[in-house]
Amino acid sequence: MADDYLVRIGKLIRDARQHRGWTQSQLAEALGTSQSAVNRIERGNQNISLEMIARIGEALDSEIVSLGYSGPMHLRVVGGRRLSGAIDVKTSKNACVALLCASLLNKGRTVLRRVARIEEVYRLLEVLGSIGVRARWINDGVDLEIVPPAEFDMAAIDAEAAVRTRSIIMFLGPLLHHMDRFKLPYAGGCDLGTRTIEPHMIALRRFGLEVAATEGQYHAVVDRSVRPARPIVLTERGDTVTENALLAAARHDGVTVIRNASSNYMVQDLCFFLEALGVKVEGVGTTTLTVHGVPVIDVDVDYSPSEDPVEAMSLLAAAVVTESELTVRRVPIEFLEIELAVLEEMGLDHDRTPEYVADNGRTRLVDLTVRPSKLEAPIDKIHPMPFPGLNIDNVPFFAAIAASAQGQTLIHDWVYDNRAIYLTDLNRLGGRLQLLDPHRVLVEGPTRWRAAEMMCPPALRPAVVVLLAMMAAEGTSVLRNVYVINRGYEDLAERLNSVGAQIETFRDI
Repeated sequence: MADDYLVRIGKLIRDARQHRGWTQSQLAEALGTSQSAVNRIERGNQNISLEMIARIGEALDSEIVSLGYSGPMHLRVVGGRRLSGAIDVKTSKNACVALLCASLLNKGRTVLRRVARIEEVYRLLEVLGSIGVRARWINDGVDLEIVPPAEFDMAAIDAEAAVRTRSIIMFLGPLLHHMDRFKLPYAGGCDLGTRTIEPHMIALRRFGLEVAATEGQYHAVVDRSVRPARPIVLTERGDTVTENALLAAARHDGVTVIRNASSNYMVQDLCFFLEALGVKVEGVGTTTLTVHGVPVIDVDVDYSPSEDPVEAMSLLAAAVVTESELTVRRVPIEFLEIELAVLEEMGLDHDRTPEYVADNGRTRLVDLTVRPSKLEAPIDKIHPMPFPGLNIDNVPFFAAIAASAQGQTLIHDWVYDNRAIYLTDLNRLGGRLQLLDPHRVLVEGPTRWRAAEMMCPPALRPAVVVLLAMMAAEGTSVLRNVYVINRGYEDLAERLNSVGAQIETFRDI
C-alpha cells in the first residue's frame, strides 16, 4: 500500500513538473538534489517526507498535496516604481489556441514552437488529452508536440476544462471532417456579455453541419451530401468565425471562397499553418480568402506562431502609465500601426528599429523603445475596427493611457456588451472614468493613482489594465483572483518584475 502511494505521488510530481515545462535536472537544481533522486521520486522508488513534498510543490508552483480547498491566486503590487531595460513579446495567445484546434485536421505529428504557456492553452490541452490526443512539451518545455489518435473519443471529453474556454467552439470546423455526430460542451471564457454562435453556424451549415444546443451541450450532426456551392459570406467579420470557416474549408475537397473574412493576426497565422499542412490559401491579409482544400492531411509539420500584438500593447501601456523608458522587443508592427499612430498624436516619445521577420517567415517585427512623455488626450474618440483598424482587444489599454494624459478621452467599445463597464474599476485606484452607457466611457486625465485592494475583473484585458494602474500607484495594492490574467499571459508578474516592477503572487492560507 505504501509503495502504491509513492507511485501515485511520484506521478503527480512528474505531471506537475511537465506542466511547468521543467526537466528532471531543473527540478533537482531547484531542490538542491540530484537528477537521479528526482527520477527515483517520480518512479515511486524513494521514500519522501511531507517537507520534501511541500518544497517540490513550492518549486513547481503546484499543490502536490493540499489540505482542504486550494484557493485562487492573488497579486500583491508595490507601485510607483519605474521600469527599465528590455522585455520580449511572447507568442500569440489567440494564434496558439487556433493552431491547437487546427492540429485536429492533421493525422501526422504537429510541432508548435514557443507555445504560450497560459491557462487557455492548458485547458485546451486537457480537452485534447481527454479525447485521445497525445500532447507533450518538448525541448525543455519550450515547444509542444501533438500526435492525434486513430479515432477521437468524444464520449470522454473533459467537460470541466472545455467550459472554461471559448476556444472549444473552434473544434466544430475540424471535427465535422472526422465524424457524422458528436457533442461539445458549451463554450465559456471571459464574461463579456451575450456572444452568439450563430455566425459560426451560418458558415458551417454550408459544409453540412447542423448544431442543436440543449442541456449544456452542442449536438452536432453532419450531412456529407452538403457542400458549399457558392462563396461563403460571413455575417460577422469575427476572428474565431473566420478561423472555423477556414478549418472546415481546409479538408473540403474543392475550392471554398470566404468573404467578409477577418484578416487579423491570428487568422493570418492560421493561414500560414494551413499552408504548411499543404492547403493553399489565397488572399491572406485581405477580407476574401480562397481555400484549396485537401481531403486527407497526413504530414509531420513544424510551425512557429508569431508574437502577440495585444501583449505588446500591454507592455507599451505598462511603460506609459509608469512613466518609464522601456524597450519592447519582437513587436508585430503591422498589427499595432494604428495604435502607434494614435499614441504619436497624443505625444508619445518612442522610436523603433528596422523591421525584421518573425520565425514564421512572414510576420514583420520591430523593437520599440518608449520614453516618458507628456500626453494630451486625442481629439477623436478611441474605438476599435476590424484589422487593419485599431485592435478590439487593445481598446481597454487606452483607458489607462488616457487616464495618464491631459484632457478628456472618449472610449467607445462597441463590440462587447460588458467590457466598458469593467474599465470603471480604475476609479477604485483614483481614476476618473464616467460610464456614459454600456459601451462608452469618458476618461478624465491626468490621474494621481492610489493603491487599493480589489477583485480582478472577470474579463482578461480590463484585468490587466487594473494591474497596470496598480503598478503606477504609490503604495501596496492587492488584486485578488487573477486566474483570468493567467488565461492570456505567461508569467506576466515575473516578467514585469524582470524590468523593475515589484509584484508578488500569493494564495490565501
